[in-house]
Parts: sequence; structure tokens; C-alpha cells
Amino acid sequence: MKLHVSVGLAILFLSACVAFAERINHEGRILGPPPVVTEAVLFNTTNADAILAAMQICPVTSAWNENISTRPVLTNSDAMIAQIIADLCADRRALIAFQEMNFALVPTNQPLVPILFTDYPDESDLNGGSYPSGLYPIPTNQPIEGWPSQVSYTLAVWQATDDGSDRHAIMVQPENGNLFETWRGLRTGTTWSAANGAVFSLNSNALRPAGWTSGDAAGLPMFPALPRFDECERGVVEHACRIVVKRTRYNTYLYPANHYASVSSNTSTNLPAMGQRVRLKSSFVIPANWTKQEKAVLTALKKYGALVSDNGNFFSISVTPDDRWPAGCFDHFTSIGITNFEIIQTTGPNEGPRAGGAPSASAGPDATVVVGQPFSLQGFVSFTNPVTAIQWKRYSGPTNLTFANAALTNSTVTFNTPGTFTLMLSADDGVHAVAFDAVVITAAAAQAPVSLTIALVGTNVNLNWTGGNAPFVIEQADSVTGAWSSVVTNAQPFFTLPITSASRFFRLRGS
Repeated sequence: MKLHVSVGLAILFLSACVAFAERINHEGRILGPPPVVTEAVLFNTTNADAILAAMQICPVTSAWNENISTRPVLTNSDAMIAQIIADLCADRRALIAFQEMNFALVPTNQPLVPILFTDYPDESDLNGGSYPSGLYPIPTNQPIEGWPSQVSYTLAVWQATDDGSDRHAIMVQPENGNLFETWRGLRTGTTWSAANGAVFSLNSNALRPAGWTSGDAAGLPMFPALPRFDECERGVVEHACRIVVKRTRYNTYLYPANHYASVSSNTSTNLPAMGQRVRLKSSFVIPANWTKQEKAVLTALKKYGALVSDNGNFFSISVTPDDRWPAGCFDHFTSIGITNFEIIQTTGPNEGPRAGGAPSASAGPDATVVVGQPFSLQGFVSFTNPVTAIQWKRYSGPTNLTFANAALTNSTVTFNTPGTFTLMLSADDGVHAVAFDAVVITAAAAQAPVSLTIALVGTNVNLNWTGGNAPFVIEQADSVTGAWSSVVTNAQPFFTLPITSASRFFRLRGS
């Protein structure tokens, strides 16, 4: 056999892959696959944590998710804060975290249960029920406000105990984004009743009919406002909170609120309206030795603020009554006086992040690159308003990488160690929600050149080589320009084949 050997080993494939469709929320956090819920899951469980972590709770343009850290302060902010303070007893003029609102995550096919609306059936969403009753996806283990950390009853007893409190009940369907909330919920035997019921969509900014109340006096949903165990464990609360003040203004509510609850004498413009946005001042220094839960919530109160949602005897925000909270994890709040807050100008339904012309970002296709060699990023940003900040950053993966200029979409990046890196591109115009996109880049060390040796041993030809990566493919052809066919795929860097009388060309391929 005439022996001709051609080495055709690809040292490294620098090929772009189709980018996976990352789900990135308004905080710039990559979400997991959309949650699948097959049974009712209670809020204070690790299963609930995983489901919630994968949810985009309300659109990125929602008022609950709006970054208001740079919004202007109202001219009468000081007077409004003074009024909020004056309305409260002297021992209640500090921030309080109330552990109250809980919820159940239920599947889309959760059976609908009749629930009688006793006080406000005409302002209740019946969801296919017959007036004055609605049909709500209430599971048998539906928690009622305060359980378990704030009550001593078992859940079954608490469902059936009318203690005169607000007794809110919240059901969330993560797969379709439907949210059901009631006030004064009570189970009597196998039947349910409540003062009223409200249905919201977590996929939409649509409001309930103007003038309708909900579980909150402001007509707002409660679930999107609750600091939860899972997000405090991550160290970031990603939304505004709901806040309660003593008195609110008559016949006035601000977007996204759509209901007021006040007496006709409360007309002073120094009284906050339902939906009024309260913000923790940027000058408030969060002590380094405070708990991570306190740091997460207070940081959110600076970035997202809190919406006035109800009247009460405290200046308080609601957190979940999770029995996993460490003891005293919110105790420092009572040292924060109300003068550390300010009242800001709110945005309307077509303002702020809901205005037209939001930017978009594309981080380019996923890729495989060589360690130590600059790689040209293929980012792209489109915008209407001037984009004030474009930024590349490492989202995950090894830390040993360098951007030539992280503020340019088409910068270069050098990876100084092998690994899989997720890079995030963001575009911020200071008005809309920040636009995010991510790209996954695999950095691999350059492979050594292939060295092939050939030896005739008796009636066989021995091929041995170094370099490259398995699997190795040996191919043959009648001529260099002829059609190549596979002889064998080998995991080891050697192969033996018999000598024949035919003339053959051989070549070797690897990964």
C-alpha cells in the first residue's frame, strides 16, 4: 500500500453558538427556567424560595419595580413628614417591620372554591362566580395573615378563628401570573368568606376599576410589596414596599393606587395620598453591623421606596411572617425616625419606565474563545433618549478577566483563565427600566500543535500522535481532492491498520 498521510486536526473551533434566551429581571438578575407548580406551596418553604427566585414579579415597567432613587423631592415633603409624625403617638414615630402578609403558591389548575364576599361584593372580582360570591383557587393549606410567626394557633384552627383582625389571604399562580387577594378571610366548616376579593395580573400594569378597594385600602396588590425570606437571603429586595401611615388625604389617590380611605375633613395637601411614594433618604447611613435582612430592606427603601397603602396606628412596612427569620433581624428599624424619610414626586401611568422609547440591549451571540487573547464583544444598544450609562460586567464565572473599556458596547475582553463566563451588558437612560442582556463565553486554553508519527511494523501501519483532544477521527481518501470517508473514531492517540495494495491518503481530525 502506498501511504500518504495528511494531518487535518482543528486546534480550536472559534465558533459562535446561538445564545440561550436568558430571562433577566429589572434588577439585572438572571432568572431560572419558568416555574412549574404542581401543588400548593406555602411561602415559608425552600420550594417556595426556588419558585419565587425564578419569577418576574410584575413587569419591569411596574411602579413596584421602578427605581425612584433620583426622583425629585416634593416641595412640601418636610411638611408632609411633619404631618405623618404629628398624627402618631410619641412612642410610634419610628419605622416598624410588621410580620403579617403571607401567601400560597398554587398551580394553574388549582380547584376554584366558592367564597362569599360580605362587605364589598360590588367592588370584588368574582372570577366567574355568582354575585355576591367569587370563585378563588383556595388550597386547603391556605395561610391567613400572621401565621405562623405571629399566632399560636395551628393553621387549620387559625383559618376558622375570627379574631377581628384584617386576616388577609393571598394566592399566587406563578405559571400564569394571576394573583388573588382577600381581606377578612374566614373558613367556616368547608366554606369560605371574606370582606372582598381582588384579582390582579403579575404580567400586566393594568389596574382594577377606578374607585375600587382591594385587600389594601389603596386598591393596590399586597404580594408584590412584601420583603420575603428568599430575597433577603440573596441580600437584595427587588421592589418597593407597602407602608402604612395614620391618616391619608380625602378623595385623592396617586398612580398606581385607585382608591382612597379617608374622612371628608382630611383635605390638607400635607396629608399623604394613597399611592404617595416615600423614600429613605440617601444620606441615611446603613450601619455595617446591622443584619443582612435590615440592609436588604433599607437599600430597597432608598432605590424603590414605599407606597402609602393603608391607614394605621404605626409608620410600618409589611414583611412576611416567615418562621425562618432570625430572631430580632428587624429590631434596628425602631431606631430609624420618620425624619429620615422624604416624599418624592411620583410618575403616572405613561411616565417614568412606562413612557415610550425604552432602550434595549443585545450582548451578542455566545462564543468560545482562547485564554489570553482579546475577544471582540458584539454588543449593541438601541435607544431614543440619550443613554447615560452603558456597562459590561462579569455576572458569573471566574474573576480573572479584563475589559478594555467596559463602557463601550464593542469593547474587547481578555479571559486570563479557562472557564465559563456570563457577561452582562446594561443600558440605562435614567428614565426607563435598565435594559439588560447576557452572553455566555467559554474560555479554553490554546491546544498544542499536533505531532504525528508513522511506523511500518510487519504487515501493519502504526499511527501515533500527540496534541489535540479526543475524540479523534481517522479518515481516508483515494486522492487529496477526493471524498474523505471515516475509518475509525478513536479515544486514544494511536491506531493500527493493515497494509494493503491500494493507494490511500489518510488524515486525522480531533476536537
